[in-house]
Amino acid sequence: MTKATQRRLAAIVAADVVGYSRLMGADEEGTLATLQTLRRDLLDPAISRHNGRIVKTTGDGLLLEFASVLDAVRCSIAMQAAMADAMAERPDDERMLFRIGVNLGDIIIDGDDIHGDGVNVAARLEALAEPGGLAISGTVHEQVQDKLDTAFIDAGPVEMKNIARPVQVWHWTSRTIPETGPAGTTQPLPAKPSIAVLPFANMSGDPEQEYFSDGITEDIITALSKFRWFFVIARNSAFVYKGRAVDVSQVGAELGVRYVLEGSVRKAGDRIRVTAQLIEAENASHVWAERYDRKLEDIFELQDEITATIAAAVEPELAGSERRRALRKPTEDLDAWDLFQRGVARMWLHDRAGVETGRALFAEAVARDSEFGQARGYLAFAAFMLLVYEWAEDRDTLLREGLDQANRALSLDEKDYFALHALGRLHTLAGNHAAAVRALEASIAGNPNFVLGYAALAEAHVYGGDPRSALEYAETAMRLSPADPMMQVMLHYVGSAHIRLDDYDAAITALERACDMRSAQYVPYTVNRHAKLTHFGGL
Repeated sequence: MTKATQRRLAAIVAADVVGYSRLMGADEEGTLATLQTLRRDLLDPAISRHNGRIVKTTGDGLLLEFASVLDAVRCSIAMQAAMADAMAERPDDERMLFRIGVNLGDIIIDGDDIHGDGVNVAARLEALAEPGGLAISGTVHEQVQDKLDTAFIDAGPVEMKNIARPVQVWHWTSRTIPETGPAGTTQPLPAKPSIAVLPFANMSGDPEQEYFSDGITEDIITALSKFRWFFVIARNSAFVYKGRAVDVSQVGAELGVRYVLEGSVRKAGDRIRVTAQLIEAENASHVWAERYDRKLEDIFELQDEITATIAAAVEPELAGSERRRALRKPTEDLDAWDLFQRGVARMWLHDRAGVETGRALFAEAVARDSEFGQARGYLAFAAFMLLVYEWAEDRDTLLREGLDQANRALSLDEKDYFALHALGRLHTLAGNHAAAVRALEASIAGNPNFVLGYAALAEAHVYGGDPRSALEYAETAMRLSPADPMMQVMLHYVGSAHIRLDDYDAAITALERACDMRSAQYVPYTVNRHAKLTHFGGL
């Protein structure tokens, strides 16, 4: 007789270290020691005090179960507060932060392990939380809102991958927002995302290295200016702050920017280290940070490489921050920009419901502002996604609509690199190889740090019969974005190019890397199977 499935209602906490791979890459032993110390001295005791159970650990993550929702949230806040105190004196690039998601839901009992949608939603919430913060579901908020002297920010309903219905999300962060504004004159924020790049500090103790740190700063300003949806403060205004200890909130107010990028350059022997961090100026919260260690050989080539890598990394982080801001706004306050950002967030879920919802939000943004070229470019790209995943009921009509929206976006801004990219992707699907390559080459000419443009050129050349060019473009995309969530797509193009070059060993290596990734979809599996059948005559 089959044993009945055991279930129970529980509060589930999913916690994960932000940027764990980066920390491990920089100092593997130190990172492991830090995490073990934090677990022993702070986190495990907090879990025990709040009557929680550690279900399992996953290297840098924890899955916890609580009988009480209130205990789960109190424990999560206590953990984040303890972490913030422990990390306060650490340099930004060595600081260990957690994201935490809390959900109340039905779980399936499997020995000491737990499964089910209740657990899956907690994991999705953890991914939405800000570094050092919490994201909790609406059901959790209902249980704790009158029992905690803690403010939560309503992010509205959020659609989650493989979850049937949107989940109401609330955010908590330990940051405090100053009650009074900064001294000095202030500037209003422009309509689109705005950023200032402060002069990178020369930490080498060698005045001769000043030219390198200044050059990095100037090149990053130029590179970010290529992203046409940014408002980037000019070099002369940014360099007013050179050599000064500044408060980024004050800089944001004085320059009228939402984000500040700052960093440092340190030379030691024949090596150089560049650090960079992106900060949301209003509340001084860290959006992103990274460290680059390189050998000092050709100084100008090194400067170009670091500039391109930083610019390529900042764009998606800033875009993600803007999407989170839009998701936090009350529905009744949405304008065309917020609708657009919500649409982008939905579309990148890469499921049919997300793409269709995103497409509808882009259409609504265009209805509110007919000259919103970016929204038209994304309407074109949404059409491409529906076509490439074979979710379109009328392919010919949707292809025409996508091409029309891309061309209308370009009529508003002929240098819109994203619209050029969408146009090229659609031409690739239509078999118009020459037109696809022209559009995509124009896309990366307009923005040499646009990762999707290089990936799209790899795709175009794979299907257009030029696998060697496909490999070059795919490798550039992977170099610009080595931790890209869509790395499996780039590896698929690499594998497909190697198949066309009859190099099946290299193809299978790339495709198996793609298949091993969590984001992998059916395409690399199918192509990998084909490669093995062709090469080995079977599996």
